[in-house]
Amino acid sequence: MLFHSGRESLESMSSTVLFREFPQIALSAQKEKVREKIQNTKKVLEEVLQKKDVNYESIIRPLNDSMEDLQEEFTVLSHLNSVKNSEETQEHYTEILPEITEFYTELGQNEELFKLYSQIYEEEKSNLDRPKNKVLEDAILQFKLGGVGLPKDKKNRLQEIQLKLSDLSNQFSQNLLDSTNSFEMKIESEEDVKEIPESDKALYKNEDGTYTFTLQFPSYNCYMTYGNNRSKREELYKAYVTRAPGNGKILEEILALRDESAKLLGYKNYAESSLATKVADSPEQVLDFLEKIGKLAKPVAEKEIGELKKFAASLGIPDFQAFDSAYVSEKLKKKDYDFDEELTRPYFEKNTVVKGTFSFLEKLLGLKFEKTNAPIWDPKTEVYHVKNGSEIIARLYLDLEARKDKQGGAWMNHWETRNRLSGKMILPSAFVVCNFPPSKDSAPSLLNHSDVVTFFHEMGHALHHLCAKIEEPPVSGINGVEWDAVEFPSQFLENFAYEPEVLDFFAFHYETGKAIPKELAQKLKDTKNFLAAMGVVRQLEFGIFDIRIHLQKYSETEVQNILDTVRKEVSVLFPPGYNKFQNGFGHIFSGGYAAGYYSYKWAELLAADAFFAFRSKGIFDEDLAVKYRTEVLEKGGSENAMVLFKRFLGRDPEPDALLKLYDLVA
Repeated sequence: MLFHSGRESLESMSSTVLFREFPQIALSAQKEKVREKIQNTKKVLEEVLQKKDVNYESIIRPLNDSMEDLQEEFTVLSHLNSVKNSEETQEHYTEILPEITEFYTELGQNEELFKLYSQIYEEEKSNLDRPKNKVLEDAILQFKLGGVGLPKDKKNRLQEIQLKLSDLSNQFSQNLLDSTNSFEMKIESEEDVKEIPESDKALYKNEDGTYTFTLQFPSYNCYMTYGNNRSKREELYKAYVTRAPGNGKILEEILALRDESAKLLGYKNYAESSLATKVADSPEQVLDFLEKIGKLAKPVAEKEIGELKKFAASLGIPDFQAFDSAYVSEKLKKKDYDFDEELTRPYFEKNTVVKGTFSFLEKLLGLKFEKTNAPIWDPKTEVYHVKNGSEIIARLYLDLEARKDKQGGAWMNHWETRNRLSGKMILPSAFVVCNFPPSKDSAPSLLNHSDVVTFFHEMGHALHHLCAKIEEPPVSGINGVEWDAVEFPSQFLENFAYEPEVLDFFAFHYETGKAIPKELAQKLKDTKNFLAAMGVVRQLEFGIFDIRIHLQKYSETEVQNILDTVRKEVSVLFPPGYNKFQNGFGHIFSGGYAAGYYSYKWAELLAADAFFAFRSKGIFDEDLAVKYRTEVLEKGGSENAMVLFKRFLGRDPEPDALLKLYDLVA
């Protein structure tokens, strides 16, 4: 069986509250359910187009409810393709993907429906509440981006492009996963693993006494940070940065199709069309924002890399390279701060971190997390009800450990969205997926602090969706949130993971149960901005590169040249020539961040400002927490993100907050 089932108790839940249970059926049956929902939505569309009584409730609501139903069924299949990837999931997902893409493309080009939306907006906007108006405004913009008003030949071409882009993005992602899983590095000598922490050695040791390291990030990061054999580090690094070589041609085709689609819609380039749905006004504004940060951060980053190279030379590494960075950085941190991060890992056992994070969120925001039983897709997946007092408001699924059949990285994926159907409340649900070190019967999953930060980040996304109070699915939770603001709640929450008062909730030794020593907790916070400027310029490199390659159509070679140019402008650590980072840049080629990667830095300004507001009040402040919940989390995408931020703090964001976060200003 692909699935593992559980039983759900609804004793504490109102009979008017419904959750969708994760289906325990064959993938082929799930695929057919998606097809059934596509046909049902088409039927609903036909019905609303024939109605004489044209208003929001008669037209918009039934169509949105039907589309939400479809999206939830498709999410099951796409989710399984990410967390239980196999030839079978690939087959069914790849088969249904063109069908669902074609459906949404045709819907987005429906002239009759566009006219109805426009008519309803003009006739009812003065009487509708803000969420409903936002639903209409967003939809009208999406119709325009979908090609409404274009001649038939251009519409058809746009549809062809969307279908092809969907297929190419899927290929890009699958190539990356297949390439990641195809490599193993065997180590036979104990000498080559002598600096690796014992807890990690236990995870990667084979029965015959040898060791196996892979390109799955916990394993890769372990050897790059602690592996003392430099040639082995380079071997592993080279395998990692040359993954999926075929993606070079795929990204070239993706860029060409994106450029063509933007021009069909009347934009100069894809970057312009992407920003139509974001807070930022233009590619020039984004580049100006990123380059200004770069001018402030690069001098500090140059100082940091100089110190790193000098220290590397003292270790017998005179020709410091990118594959030395994590290893040398860890040793320099130990020297400068008398701090060994490995000493913190016994205090970050996965289950204790989860439980303690929930306790922290209860004190910070008044939310409770109650473990429950429900059907799941993997034995290690856990399910929680999110409660406000005694009231259940949402459901959360946690799938946190790395597996070979799981896409790399970490993400939050929403499943159900808050809604009301026939008087029954549909509550939101979401999946938080990470790739933490896998636990064994003989060894628990011990996290790096960066893993803890990742968990906080994804929980920030989850809360944005799960705390929704809006009952219009297209703008409830994370739906309808401008892409360059969607990272605000996630980055806001991750900042707390460094605070000693927050570590007190979950940093307990997995064997003794003793709390992390105050001195060690303080050192963890003190090292937060260790080599921070190097990290900033690396993110700027990604963001600037992303915008520039979407300013026109570029070949694979030209993309590499643009990346090289950006690195010369903002970077301080230059990788070897064989590094093909772009072939693994899933965020922009198989995720939703195309011409939008800058949003991490854009939203980080809001996050930093909000965090300092909380910290100035001692972290826990009921009035501020209520404002954050009601104006940011509960409102979701129902209003412009900047409007909600101003209502939350009563002012515009402070530009210096981001620089303050990284100690780049006094």
